[in-house]
Amino acid sequence: MTTIIPAAATLEGKKGLVLGIANDQSIAWGCARAFRALGADLAVSYLNDKAKKFVEPLAHQLEAEIFEPVDVTGEGELKAMFDKIGEKWGKLDFALHSIAFAPKEDLHGRVVDCSREGFQQAMDVSCHSFIRMARYAEPLMKDGGSLFTMSYFGANRVIDNYGVMGPVKAALEASVRYLAAELGPKGIRVHAISPGPIKTRAASGIAHFDELMNKAAERAPEGRLVTIEEVGYTTAFLATDGAKGITGDTTYVDCGYSIIG
Repeated sequence: MTTIIPAAATLEGKKGLVLGIANDQSIAWGCARAFRALGADLAVSYLNDKAKKFVEPLAHQLEAEIFEPVDVTGEGELKAMFDKIGEKWGKLDFALHSIAFAPKEDLHGRVVDCSREGFQQAMDVSCHSFIRMARYAEPLMKDGGSLFTMSYFGANRVIDNYGVMGPVKAALEASVRYLAAELGPKGIRVHAISPGPIKTRAASGIAHFDELMNKAAERAPEGRLVTIEEVGYTTAFLATDGAKGITGDTTYVDCGYSIIG
């Protein structure tokens, strides 16, 4: 029997950017695989030469048409990626921001004790870089599009050991709402995706993260943790025409953990 995928459930002919793949355990990797499985052509970034050896084989698997370094703290690197997309494709249909960072000494301490410099760095890398991404994507999304960023439940509830990233992710989710309102008239939708705890390289920097994961699995209605594949396919769906009526929200992909409180 031939399976027919409705046009609203495909990304065939769509062009997308994925920022933040570090390795094959990354949430961004789960999303990139789902985008590609639904037919999208991808541009993929890597952080630096050290990270390139881990990301390049994954970019080959994705048949990425553009593969460029992007350090959002580097002068002009993010804009250079969008310039490259403009030159090669002349358009962009969706972009994923899966980037976050806070200095360890600020992340592991109390929020009240965090340094000004650490807070500014966490906000710049984890939040303002998403705003910059939206600014560069806007002129390429001539027929509308979708922008995605990754949040966490700690944006709305106090989570032990999440520290300064809680206020930073709260700012990120507020930015999603404002960007959705500003870009909506151009048909550009903006989404925050909030996965449950997943053991990624970035998450390993959070103190007692294994304990956090165990608690989440115990409390989640499904009694388990979410996978990067599940996060990926939810995100990919939101990039399709079938999700054109959704924007500005935080979508939880956490096996129900966020409803428990």
